[in-house]
Amino acid sequence: MRPLDWITLMACFLIFSAMAFAHEGHEEPAPAMAAAQPASGTRDAKTWFTDTPLQDQNGETLRFYSDALHNRVVLLNVIFTRCNDACPLITRKLKEVRELLGDQANSITFISLTSDPLRDTPAVLKAYTLKQGVDGPHWLFLTGDKAQMDLVLGRIGQIVPTPEQHSTQLIVGDVANKRWSKIRPDASAAAIAQRLQLLTMPVAGR
Repeated sequence: MRPLDWITLMACFLIFSAMAFAHEGHEEPAPAMAAAQPASGTRDAKTWFTDTPLQDQNGETLRFYSDALHNRVVLLNVIFTRCNDACPLITRKLKEVRELLGDQANSITFISLTSDPLRDTPAVLKAYTLKQGVDGPHWLFLTGDKAQMDLVLGRIGQIVPTPEQHSTQLIVGDVANKRWSKIRPDASAAAIAQRLQLLTMPVAGR
């Protein structure tokens, strides 16, 4: 992997954090500049994102990079289940995105990471997915202990002093080809679906 690829990728995530916005009425945390850089030897995606073990809404243990990200087209967002405003609204919009994608949705993994791991156990996340009608094989709701979630959230540009201070932006990526971008959550479902469709297209010259 070329060093320039990882310089670009890391710059993307620092930009994500700098341009993030939190729930309305809550103070946005400072940009997440404290995330550790990959070791100078092995600059690979597994090292950067880490293989931190997390639990999904079904109580299954998944390694963050190897099981959730590796070779996938993904959409990442952060939620907490006690949220009564932005989180359920965005979850419902993403449900609409999957409906617009049709069969193509089966090749895209949505990953919702909790900012409130002390309360959002796998059972609580499961109840949330059932309430929102989004419990499916291609949508992971992930939790862990606080140290695990702090590490993973930090690697995607999120340092969250409180659950409410998480960013509501969406991050989409073609992991294998290192193509990443951010999307405002107030974008239309159709626009989000179109961005994801572009990421599923083959990369010229690869």
